Amino acid sequence: MRIALNGIFFDQPATGSGQYLHALLAAMSARAPNNDFIVVVPESDLNANTLRALPNYSAQVFYYPERVGLDRFSQNLAKLSFEQLAFNRACRRERVALAHTPYFGSPLFPATRSVVTIHDLIPLILPEYRGSPLVRAYTQLVARAARRADAIIADSEASKRDIINRLGIDAARVHVIYLAAHARFNTAIARAQIDQVRRKYALPEKFLLYLGGFDVRKNVRVLIEAFFLLPELYRAGYRLILAGVTLGNDSKFFPDPNRLAREVGLADDAVRTIGWVAEEDKPALYASAEIFLFPSRYEGFGLPPLEAMACGAPVIAADASSLPEIVGDAALTAGVESPLAWAESMRAIINDATRRAEMRARGLAQARKFSWERAAQETLAVYESIL
Repeated sequence: MRIALNGIFFDQPATGSGQYLHALLAAMSARAPNNDFIVVVPESDLNANTLRALPNYSAQVFYYPERVGLDRFSQNLAKLSFEQLAFNRACRRERVALAHTPYFGSPLFPATRSVVTIHDLIPLILPEYRGSPLVRAYTQLVARAARRADAIIADSEASKRDIINRLGIDAARVHVIYLAAHARFNTAIARAQIDQVRRKYALPEKFLLYLGGFDVRKNVRVLIEAFFLLPELYRAGYRLILAGVTLGNDSKFFPDPNRLAREVGLADDAVRTIGWVAEEDKPALYASAEIFLFPSRYEGFGLPPLEAMACGAPVIAADASSLPEIVGDAALTAGVESPLAWAESMRAIINDATRRAEMRARGLAQARKFSWERAAQETLAVYESIL
């Protein structure tokens, strides 16, 4: 069977869509060596340096450059042209049996049987993410295109409910296939690596960790307010470490966490931002944290809590969207609008070594329930079901 995958994010492995494509393709090519997987990429992306850097999954994976056609115009127009025209053109030329778009951007008039993965519906659910009129028009276009796909893959039951309710798609066409943490997220992390990461990011001895974005959806404010509400007896000796890129413009959409900390009355050294964290450093960072905190208001899946649990960190997550489904009974959950509930959950873990050990054990067991091998098996089953 010849399967084409839209590879517009293939040279961006640090993005969520890029990580998904790489991990899924590696697992599918290992599981189904008789299939041909054709990764269609914009011609401009697949230069010699990029090609040498691409992982060699198997002899059944091909990188297929296709001219975009509108690449001389804006980046957004080029992306639209690739999704709606170039990808279809490559599918026809290669006579593929099925085309898979691994993000919310499938063709309105697919050239063959088609599958689209919709990780989330943020622009349709959260008003502040709807963007300009052009962005809203694009969202409507890809929503119409998704309705024409033969099958839709969702990352969670929560995402599936959103897809059914917001796009009006029959439940039988929406398949839940969970993501997984990369194999590097585990407890076999050398002491020397942990020490090196501690030095690199100047980490304190004891800290609570958040890792992710700083846009308003991520709800970092609730962590800062909760940390302030912790009694001094529990806060003493701890720092709140916020990892990830801050844009520095301190807008309503990207509030500055340092300003938020000052506003609630925290001391200057109580909350620290450490900036971007390299992928290879994340396992040691998770393993060093006393607690990992993830207060996001909306996630299609929510990978960081799973990564943290796989590295042995106790987790507190928001009780919103997919997060309770992903963490199960291995983590504590707290309301997105309740700093007091977050403070109480922090106190409960800080104050109880037995509970911390129990949460680590449960977290490891929960993380083992998710694997890319299983995701590949279930994705291949979706392909077969529509053929």
